[in-house]
Amino acid sequence: MFFVGEFKRKKGENFESFLRRFNRSLIRSQKLKEVRSRRFIQSKPNKNKQKDSALSAKEIREKNAYLRKIGKLKDESKRRW
Repeated sequence: MFFVGEFKRKKGENFESFLRRFNRSLIRSQKLKEVRSRRFIQSKPNKNKQKDSALSAKEIREKNAYLRKIGKLKDESKRRW
């Protein structure tokens, strides 16, 4: 994940002020903002993975087209619902 720093309660500090100090430092460091912005971003697969997936998808399409042509597979609409 990310590293903000080590936080310990000061002597005599109540929990609310400790939590407020922690939250302020988290906001100042902008680590939380950065993590939230990257949360749903997925890295792209490398070229070899892209080629492999494209080839396997092409093989499946060709196989299904052949099966439809010889009548073993029904022509279905592209609607999924």
